[in-house]
Amino acid sequence: MEKKLTEIICGSGRGKTAMAMGKSIQASLTGKSVIIIQFLKGSERGELSILEKLDDLDVKFFRFEKQETIFSELSEQEQAEEKINIVNGINFARKVIATRECDFLVLDEILGVIDMGIVTKELVTDMLSQRDGSMEIILTGMTLPDWIVEHVDIVTEVRTSCLIDHR
Repeated sequence: MEKKLTEIICGSGRGKTAMAMGKSIQASLTGKSVIIIQFLKGSERGELSILEKLDDLDVKFFRFEKQETIFSELSEQEQAEEKINIVNGINFARKVIATRECDFLVLDEILGVIDMGIVTKELVTDMLSQRDGSMEIILTGMTLPDWIVEHVDIVTEVRTSCLIDHR
């Protein structure tokens, strides 16, 4: 059996989700089943709208949040309600990993969920410890917690650099 990897795509630059979606397409085109779970994105469709148009892909998308607006722009009460939905999404991800429901799992913006304190370090490490090498997992987000590095195989950092001198 081919060894699978757990990868983090993080950093301040743009394109983390797009990179994860590209890897999802590649996985699906090689016959793998793909599940993508998105967090903190509101109703933003972005890269998902392109993937949904590709009929031949074995890709399933899940969002557990109900609000149209991105999480950071919600009221405190709306955020409290969405935190429950986000935890439901995390529990679903745990189930997907435990039952080996797919070959390739993307947890888009899970690092943001961790950074906001919506889920604990223990919950995430427990979830990652359930993997058995038969599933490739990609986690995305801006901030990379130091403790998570020992639970993954690859960290890809996406940065924005200004190469033009505007003096």
